[in-house]
Amino acid sequence: MEHEAHAHQHEHTHQQPPAATWAVAVQATLHCLTGCAIGEVLGMVIGTALGWGNLPTTVLAIILAFFFGYSLTLRGVLRAGVDLRTAVRIALAADTLSIAVMELVDNGVIVLWPGAMDAQLDDLLFWGALAISLAIAFVVTTPVNKWTIGRGKGHAVVHQYHH
Repeated sequence: MEHEAHAHQHEHTHQQPPAATWAVAVQATLHCLTGCAIGEVLGMVIGTALGWGNLPTTVLAIILAFFFGYSLTLRGVLRAGVDLRTAVRIALAADTLSIAVMELVDNGVIVLWPGAMDAQLDDLLFWGALAISLAIAFVVTTPVNKWTIGRGKGHAVVHQYHH
């Protein structure tokens, strides 16, 4: 009887991980895309506006994409009352693979797109290539997130902190 009461209490203190549906994967990927897009666009704009070369601009964009991607997760987890150290570990576990795949695909498309790396801020190619590369990255990253959620990883790690 005591074991049943404890099991019942434990059941209510931890939410079950989300089902690995396409809808959940799309939601997780949209979250990732938001942080990546903020960082990617900001990094590309800063590097291009300052006249930096392709490599430092791309590195800045990737660093900022990871920063903003993790920051969005941290904000939600910290708001749920988790201490900073634990929140950082949760964000790293939840977002690293998703952001890495998104950045690899996004930047790969831009590097392979003829002229995109040399486009300037007032050039439609700059904005078009950036938007299309992020859209392609979203399409490629969604199944990755579905796979990780199905294994209790990725977005599933932060699910219990969503309200």
